[in-house]
Amino acid sequence: MDPNRAVGFDPRAAYATTSESVQAGKAARGPVPRGRHREFEPGADRSDPVDVLERQSQNRVPELVPIRYGRMLVSPFTFYRGAAAIMAEDLASTPDSGLRVQCCGDAHLSNFGVFASPERRLVFDLNDFDETLPGPWEWDLKRLAASMLIAAQTNEFRRIDQQRAVLATAASYRSAMRDFAALGNLEVWYARFDIESVLERYQAQLRPKAVKGTRKALAKARTRDSMSSFSKLTQLVDGQPRIVDQSPLIVPLEQLASGVEREQLFDELVRVLGGYRDSLAPDRRPLIDRFELVDFARKVVGVGSVGTEAWIALLLGPDGREPLFLQAKQAGPSVLEDFVGASAFDNHGERVVVGQRLMQADSDIFLGWLRVDEDYHSQDYYCRQLKDWKGSAEIEQLDPEALVVYGQMCGWTLARAHARSGDRIAIAAYLGAGDRFDRAILEFSESYAEQNERDFRALADAAESGRITVETGL
Repeated sequence: MDPNRAVGFDPRAAYATTSESVQAGKAARGPVPRGRHREFEPGADRSDPVDVLERQSQNRVPELVPIRYGRMLVSPFTFYRGAAAIMAEDLASTPDSGLRVQCCGDAHLSNFGVFASPERRLVFDLNDFDETLPGPWEWDLKRLAASMLIAAQTNEFRRIDQQRAVLATAASYRSAMRDFAALGNLEVWYARFDIESVLERYQAQLRPKAVKGTRKALAKARTRDSMSSFSKLTQLVDGQPRIVDQSPLIVPLEQLASGVEREQLFDELVRVLGGYRDSLAPDRRPLIDRFELVDFARKVVGVGSVGTEAWIALLLGPDGREPLFLQAKQAGPSVLEDFVGASAFDNHGERVVVGQRLMQADSDIFLGWLRVDEDYHSQDYYCRQLKDWKGSAEIEQLDPEALVVYGQMCGWTLARAHARSGDRIAIAAYLGAGDRFDRAILEFSESYAEQNERDFRALADAAESGRITVETGL
């Protein structure tokens, strides 16, 4: 049986038995022993990292690209956050077991966080899927583990604490995959990490101050919704709510067009959102129909995504009493495509949405996609609520113990995401019960952190020489 069949999305496929999956996982150790995952040696033909970033910039809003560079140059860690395309090429040259899953494609630690489930519970999960695509499970784990090490270095932790964070992350993934291998398919699908379970499971490992700070951050996350966004992002203009100009980070429609041109653009946006409505499940369409689009603005998002088109839409319920903010984010080809093949989906927004629904335990009720057809090309987007109890760890405030716990949470969550799509039994059999794989991942992470530092310096040199333009402080 083919151990990769789970990502083929073919309901007629024959599935391996437990013994066949175990055999496939152990057989994969032959050509790729677990210790080989320590390997990372940049080749002589490795692409110039600044070239990679400049190629990405060709498809981004030109005036926003300097903001992206400025955010990446804050630290080696922020550079790493924006360097998914660079690392994808590097990972493609590293050994992998041949077992496939639905990959996140950019599984660094800041792409995990808390948000509201449809049942209005605060859950912890992956929350960024711009690069999602079927691929080797090792690539996601290596990107996560290296991010742990680079964050620990940025926080100036002792080397032993840096290593602890990486080893805890890898061990958590390995042990969680072993646990998921023993569960039934439905049990894996129902598994989730609600925040109360997180605190109960890990608070004994944290200092009282860290627990208190976590509870405070979670309480703050619960206040982040469309109503709080409405008070911060809008003002009344001629008695009507409009998105406030915060250029260049948030640029309202009025600043992009005026008069008749604005009205025509607004009408076109209403039409385009109709296509987004069709991508929602039928039971969600009557809900979105209860809201009316009243304003639109362009928004700068994230670090790696800066320069891609992102829009926020303000919708209001009957009598203007219930605001709803949606975010539409540009979706282009995944950075993994050059190395694992093109997406099976014609619309990259749909690629993101399907990958997100496959990897996340709970997805936003308004998650959908759309396509905008222009004169010479079309552009894909995916949509979701702008904020719905969303929060993420402030990495610079984590102490060594908290980073270890965070790594354990991320490792478990990534394993759960991979177990939903890949052959969890084969992966668990490949990993085994010992820590040989964990230590190999640590060595890889240390080598890659050195490469990331060199790439960060290359971008800084490009800024100093004038090769690239940088906008800081935004």
